[in-house]
Amino acid sequence: MIVAVIGAGTMGSGIAQTFASCDQVTKVYLCDFATEYAEAGKHKIVAALSKRIKKGKMTEQAAGAIIGKIVTGENEIAVDADLVVEAVTEKMEIKKDIFRKMQNVIVKNPDCIFASNTSSLSITELASGLQKPIVGMHFFNPAPVMKLVEVIAGLNTPDEVVEKIKEIAVALGKTPVQVKEAPGFVVNRILIPMINEAIQVYSEGVSDIAGVDSAMKLGCNHPMGPLELGDYIGLDIVLAIMNVLYEETGDSKYRPALLLKKMVRGHHLGVKTGIGFYDYSDGNKVPVDAKAE
Repeated sequence: MIVAVIGAGTMGSGIAQTFASCDQVTKVYLCDFATEYAEAGKHKIVAALSKRIKKGKMTEQAAGAIIGKIVTGENEIAVDADLVVEAVTEKMEIKKDIFRKMQNVIVKNPDCIFASNTSSLSITELASGLQKPIVGMHFFNPAPVMKLVEVIAGLNTPDEVVEKIKEIAVALGKTPVQVKEAPGFVVNRILIPMINEAIQVYSEGVSDIAGVDSAMKLGCNHPMGPLELGDYIGLDIVLAIMNVLYEETGDSKYRPALLLKKMVRGHHLGVKTGIGFYDYSDGNKVPVDAKAE
C-alpha cells in the first residue's frame, strides 16, 4: 500500500511515521505546500526515531527502514497513492481545497481512498462538491503512540470504505472506533469542553495553574492536567474545536473561554510556540503565573 499524508506538521509527521512503520505500507509520501516544510516534517521523524535508538527501544536498521519509505515533496508527487490522509490545519475551506486538488493529482489509482484527520469538522461537508467520498480517520497525538483511531462516516461515505479504513487501522496496530458524524465526534466532544472549563476556572481565580492541573490529576487520576494537556494539543486547536462545537450546536455550554481566545490571539499556543499556560522556553515546564510572581 502507498500512502500520501498531506500536511507535515506535528500530526502529519506522526501519522507518516505510523504508516511507514507498518509492514503492509511500501511507501509514504509526506507532502506539504512547499518541499522544505515536508522535509522539516521528515526531520521530526528522524529525531523521534533517534531518541528511540538512544534508549535502546529500536535498532538503527529498523529506523532506517522506516525513514527509507518516506518520500517528501509537494502534493503533486502522490500520483499513485492508495490512500490519502489529509492532516492540515483545522479549517474547512483549507481541507476542502486540498481534496479538490488531490482529485487531479491521483491519476494512476482511481480507487484511492480519501481520508481526513479532522478532529471536529463535518465529513459530509468536507466531501460536498467532490467527486470522491471522504472518510474520517482521526489519529491522536502522538500518532505513533496513541492506540485510538476514530473512524467517521459522512452521509455519503460507502460502508466498504469505512470497513477498509478500520482494517488499515488494525494493521497499524491501532484500535478503530467507529463513531457517527457529530461535532467533535466522541473524544473531543468530551475532552475539549473540559479543557475549556479548566481555563475558565483558572481565569476566575478559583485556583492557580498548578492547582487546577494537580486537582484533576490527583482527584480524577488523569495522567496530565487539563491546562497542560491544552498546551500539548495546541490552544489554537482547542479554540478551533470549541468554535465548531459552539457554531454547530448553538449551545452556550460550548462557548470558548475569553482567556482562551486572548491567548490564541497573542500566539501563546502551548508547547509548539514555547509558551501557553506553561513556559517551555528554557527547557523546563514552569507555570506562567508562577514565573510572574
